[in-house]
Amino acid sequence: MRTFDDATRRNIAEVCAAFARLPDTAEPSALKRAAVVLALTESDDGGDTAFLLTRRASHLRAHRGQWALPGGRCDAGETPVEAALRELDEELALALSGDAVLGLLDDYPTRSGYLITPVVVWAADSAAIRPNPDEVASVHRIALATIERDDAFDFTEIPESNRRVIRFHHQMSLIHAPTAALIYQFREVLAGRHTRVTDLEQPVFAWT
Repeated sequence: MRTFDDATRRNIAEVCAAFARLPDTAEPSALKRAAVVLALTESDDGGDTAFLLTRRASHLRAHRGQWALPGGRCDAGETPVEAALRELDEELALALSGDAVLGLLDDYPTRSGYLITPVVVWAADSAAIRPNPDEVASVHRIALATIERDDAFDFTEIPESNRRVIRFHHQMSLIHAPTAALIYQFREVLAGRHTRVTDLEQPVFAWT
């Protein structure tokens, strides 16, 4: 168990600082920039550290009803960190400063033309989370112990690609890449393993 306290914050900041991100090799016009947030907070039962996972609103035009980390497209002139913090505020009313940022993981290129930067933040004061109904149907706290289980993730093959599809088992749902890939890399970074996930595939339904 990773107690939600200053010692855990320092430890996660240290492992994030030790993580060497892949260099940015994307052409400026090739992919649209986006950012998501791994927002660390206290678990529902108290004590343990968790991250926030949302269920997207059912009326959204794209990826409606799917599980997702808070985030979205970067505005013009906006850095991934700025976009991540803005989206966290817009979606969950969590207004955090740059001091809350613990680190960044590898950029993940999606089949739909985005390059997603995962930003890890420490959301200490998250008691007043208010999901924005225009974007978020529900928000859930996933204890880090959940993703550290041996059976939390699996990998499968599909005929449409020679890359493995990653799946995160959450309750009765299967969560796919990019969300599953980003969560998996965070799990690996926590364990001190610099595992790359850009070669992990998305399911075909997420290719557009």
